[in-house]
Amino acid sequence: MTMRWDVTLAIIAMGVVTYLCRAGGYAVLRAVETPPFIDALLRNLPAPLFAAYVAIALSKQDLAAALASIPCAAAHAKWGNFGLSIVVGVAAMAALRWAGM
Repeated sequence: MTMRWDVTLAIIAMGVVTYLCRAGGYAVLRAVETPPFIDALLRNLPAPLFAAYVAIALSKQDLAAALASIPCAAAHAKWGNFGLSIVVGVAAMAALRWAGM
């Protein structure tokens, strides 16, 4: 299998554009003094976004997914770690599926 040069060039160009968008945001935030409201917004935005993604996903699932979200939420409430919460939720879902739900 050979890779076409135009496809390779498109992939590289998309990677460069993605990098520039991310680096540009960091450069702007380092160069400009942000107001306290923006600082608070950037600090607290990940949790509501994660909750919105989970709520949308749960609305399209069955009872097992709703039950698996309970230990996931409990793990996050106890330890405050999103990664650990995801692992606990996936493990709970796998256990429920294995049990036949």
